Amino acid sequence: MQGLVIKNTGSWYTVLTDDGQLLDCKVKGNFRIKGIRSTNPVAVGDHVTVGEGNWITEIEDRRNYIIRKSINLSKQSHILAANVDQALLVVTVVKPQTSTTFIDRFLASAEAYRVPVILIFNKTDLLNDEERHYQQMMIELYETIGYECRAISAETGQGVEELRPMLEGKITLLSGNSGVGKSTLINRLVPHANQRTAEISDAHNTGMHTTTFSEMIPLTPHLSPLTSYLIDTPGIKGFGTFDMEREELTSYFKEIFEFSKQCRFSDCTHTHEPGCAVLKAVEDHYIAQSRYQSYLSMLDDKDENKYREAY
Repeated sequence: MQGLVIKNTGSWYTVLTDDGQLLDCKVKGNFRIKGIRSTNPVAVGDHVTVGEGNWITEIEDRRNYIIRKSINLSKQSHILAANVDQALLVVTVVKPQTSTTFIDRFLASAEAYRVPVILIFNKTDLLNDEERHYQQMMIELYETIGYECRAISAETGQGVEELRPMLEGKITLLSGNSGVGKSTLINRLVPHANQRTAEISDAHNTGMHTTTFSEMIPLTPHLSPLTSYLIDTPGIKGFGTFDMEREELTSYFKEIFEFSKQCRFSDCTHTHEPGCAVLKAVEDHYIAQSRYQSYLSMLDDKDENKYREAY
């Protein structure tokens, strides 16, 4: 029996079968996908085969996925979602502030697996004039690179309806740090979803985890294989990149890749080499310092094989 994985709780999976049934399924402990060492070998968005006893026996090839390094197991990965048409990365300037390094790591990982990303700047209703100016600078930076950006307030509803046409007919991953308002946004977009929300922790100005598992939420109450979906994922504290080679990294930063074509050496790492067009572009402010620092931090991951939660 064929079906689509629409929920993953970590211990079992809900599969929407091609004939419309919802089955709670399990995966055998030794189940592995083509050498990918993952904490979750089956991900939301996977197309699977379900056998006797509701065991998942096979996964169809994925056209893409979003993956990050597992927090506790540095040699393993965690797949956020598979077979997505696009991702909405929800970020905030305040309460909490999303770091540019986190944004850039997510964008680079999405580039690696050919997943288009739209940046959603939430909580605009909370911004003072200085913070609003900073948000606008951020938006201009990422739009110049080539990413679509939207400024909204999920709390008041400002700008939310304009997102709806972007989601029609698509499977959209919704991601971001804890506390940026993903659940509030889902409640606005999908009233029948009834997502739980939580207050921001004043002590640390970081988010309280309100989503504890990944789930595909239909934009309409009626399930079908053709339904438009939002994939809600637990809030992410950090984004450790996984399985990226040094020589590939440049191509995941759009503007760095463009300038790298002019470097004197084809194997330039853009860190110290003479005739490096990327270093010159950073010096001349054609490449933002924040983006270049994010690139260096990801090179650092490869050098030292480490995960930094702060990112």
